[in-house]
Amino acid sequence: MWLSNIFFKTLRDFRVAIVGWGIGTGLLVYIVLASFASLVTTPQARASLVTLAHGFSWLAQPIAVDTPGGYATFKYGPVILLMAIWALSTGGRIIRGEEERGSMDVLLSLPEGRTRVALQKLAAVWLALLGMGLLIALLVFAGGRTAHASFTFIDSLLFGLNLALVSAVFAGIALLLSQFTRERGSASGLTGGLLLVSIVLDMVHRVIPNAEWVSRLSPVYYYNLSRPLVPGYGTNGGAMLGLLTVSLLLSGAAVWLFARRDVGGTVRLPAWLRLSRAAERREPMLPANDWSLRSVYWRSLAMILGATSWWTLGIAGFAAWMVVVVKQTESQLASIYQSSPALKGFLSTLSGTNAISNAAILSALFAFVPVALMAFTVIQANRWSADEEEGRLELLLATPQPRLRVMAARFAALTTSTIFIAVVTMIATLAASVLSGVRLDGGNVAAASLSMIPLALLIAALGYAFSGWFKTAFDTGLLTFLLAMWFFISFLGPDLKWPDASLRVSPFYYYGTPLLHGLAVEGTVGILAAAVLALAVGTFRFARKDIAV
Repeated sequence: MWLSNIFFKTLRDFRVAIVGWGIGTGLLVYIVLASFASLVTTPQARASLVTLAHGFSWLAQPIAVDTPGGYATFKYGPVILLMAIWALSTGGRIIRGEEERGSMDVLLSLPEGRTRVALQKLAAVWLALLGMGLLIALLVFAGGRTAHASFTFIDSLLFGLNLALVSAVFAGIALLLSQFTRERGSASGLTGGLLLVSIVLDMVHRVIPNAEWVSRLSPVYYYNLSRPLVPGYGTNGGAMLGLLTVSLLLSGAAVWLFARRDVGGTVRLPAWLRLSRAAERREPMLPANDWSLRSVYWRSLAMILGATSWWTLGIAGFAAWMVVVVKQTESQLASIYQSSPALKGFLSTLSGTNAISNAAILSALFAFVPVALMAFTVIQANRWSADEEEGRLELLLATPQPRLRVMAARFAALTTSTIFIAVVTMIATLAASVLSGVRLDGGNVAAASLSMIPLALLIAALGYAFSGWFKTAFDTGLLTFLLAMWFFISFLGPDLKWPDASLRVSPFYYYGTPLLHGLAVEGTVGILAAAVLALAVGTFRFARKDIAV
């Protein structure tokens, strides 16, 4: 049955993602709900929880955070939108990926029209998202029963549906952008940047007064209008219907464009968006003097230059935005703690000229930046695995290029891009601190930015190693799972009072808090050693195995 038509075949390909993302995301919420009782054992603990939540209201609106559903909704905020990464990655490849591999020509040779092919693939994506939403809802409801929460099973279903709808919007954006790009990675990368921008835009109205109109430009804003797990807040049917409408319009436009363009080609832009004729002149078929063809390293660097630029803009911009947010967070905490005699001591450390206070707050916010850099390297490790699986490495290795040199050159290009992103992030953070008047220790900022590099190289090296045994889809899924698990351990482990031995499983433990305490030398060296070991294992395997096996 699963191979009887395009819809079932595509849905079959998503089976691992449905189970992995659905259960993984659902477990995150389940554990928070199940552990909520341990966080509010006394009235003072409950009051402190509410106080701290209002201090970080820029991240997510703190509504009924002293209830299980309200706390879980606030605790994860934009983190729960990680599921949209699968959606945008899939939206970018369901059509453009087939065209890159050349399988779309074969597929269209069957008695299947273009529109029908695209609609069946799109329907499989939507059903996969609904399947993830259902698994999430089941685990959320189970966690709610454990925590004696007041939300119902219908509320849990609406929570999962709301998450599926916002993910479908970004899948539609990626699918539409893929009609204008020649590579699926470009469409997914651009959409990933838009996801990050959407999260920041949603924060704007909580940071800048009278700026709600800016936040209304973000799909995340409408996602946050529905809070089914929060008592007395409920679901905004109009917002959910709006997300559904936008996803249908974007996907419909993408299908309409695909049915009217050449396979393997792109949609011709309007005249006012096209380059001049001089800029559109084709390069020679064999640009022998082009800088990118001087070696495998330079060619590899040229291949990821566009992605590096967009990810640099997104990560560095996000880091700079976090610095700007620090000042407002301090003022909010100051006003809240002023009315709390028990916490007056902490108030004395809050000052815009106090580097320790600024760094303490920014350190909590900066935790998302290494994750973003590691996500970039996960995508680039996926490129290596895909090139082997789709036969592009065979062409390269047919030239007098040793396997070890090819792999080393590709990884060196990725390392160069990673270092560039980290350095620009450091510069952007320091510049934002000067412009906003937030005092930070320059050495600690450099340590926080540059010590992200070993983390990113570790996940990339693991991806290169896994590609020696696993297919691209499983390789990428395993890397994503590891990244999510590591972040989960470091993000929730301390709150859940997990033993130190379990926290050491995550590389983020060894990253430490460099904004507060400077570079963790031993931890950084350890992460680098692990990355070198993983790369050595991957290199050994690649040098001795059959290509694409």
